[in-house]
Amino acid sequence: MLVPINDQAAERFLQVTGLLPRELRQGAERLPEGDRTRAEELRLRAGRPPTVVLPEQEKVLPGCEGRKITREDLRLVLEVATQASAHAVLDRVRDGFVTVRGGHRVGLCGSAVCENGMVRTLGTLSSLSIRVAREIPGAAAGVRPLLQGRGGEGGTVVLSPPGGGKTTFLRDLIRRLSDGIEGPALRVGVADERGELAAMSDGLPMNDLGAHTDVMDGCPKAAALVMLLRAMNPQVLAADEVAGPQDAAALEEAAGCGVALLCTAHAAGPEDLLRRPVFRRLVRRGVLSQAVVLSGNGGARRWALMSLEEGGPC
Repeated sequence: MLVPINDQAAERFLQVTGLLPRELRQGAERLPEGDRTRAEELRLRAGRPPTVVLPEQEKVLPGCEGRKITREDLRLVLEVATQASAHAVLDRVRDGFVTVRGGHRVGLCGSAVCENGMVRTLGTLSSLSIRVAREIPGAAAGVRPLLQGRGGEGGTVVLSPPGGGKTTFLRDLIRRLSDGIEGPALRVGVADERGELAAMSDGLPMNDLGAHTDVMDGCPKAAALVMLLRAMNPQVLAADEVAGPQDAAALEEAAGCGVALLCTAHAAGPEDLLRRPVFRRLVRRGVLSQAVVLSGNGGARRWALMSLEEGGPC
């Protein structure tokens, strides 16, 4: 049975509010229905009222104007999110976030404990950002016919600033490729290091990534891409938030095997992306040839396909 999109959004918002202490949860539940279905993040900052991030603004939760977040609130949210003690969890948060059931991401901020110039843990939490994972069927409609390369898909990176909808867009594009929408169905291998794309639970994806998709969950991207390439005979490989040299090397290996590539990166556009040596190398070697650039204003998400070689429209 198909579930209406608004019902899915409401259910996902309820999953996120379930992480909150009772008083804060009640504030979130007092939001108008339209705000609950459009909510992108809940923000908890020590000493400040709790807020909700909507496409057009960030505002205080209803009835919580005088409620200041405490460090105990932050500790409780993290314990519920990870089903563990906050102290134990903080030893595993070098990346600054944890992913919870449903693919929702809890971003962490606080006092870093460093060792040899590297972040070892967070000593004290000061704020949390709980990002609501959403499926938006049709978010990537119309992109596939424009993509180049094998089967109509080339080496493509989806770009936007943080929180701009890259993961949601990539998730829908994977589904459309896998289900044969706007073209033949393709085998897609997904390196889901943080569990945000598929939101696997007991071996089953909570998010719809299509009928011909294989997911490597919780594995470092570089290793997952190589394992998928060797074991699952993919026609397309997809990964979220490619950043480091190891990720880039795995993409190069896959491209050399004739597999189409999809990934995301934080950048406002091609010029911004190509300031980073890792991506300049990938473009120079022909691993990535085009970018889908996302933008939005007041909740209306738009995309444009641009050539990375020329910096203009494809």
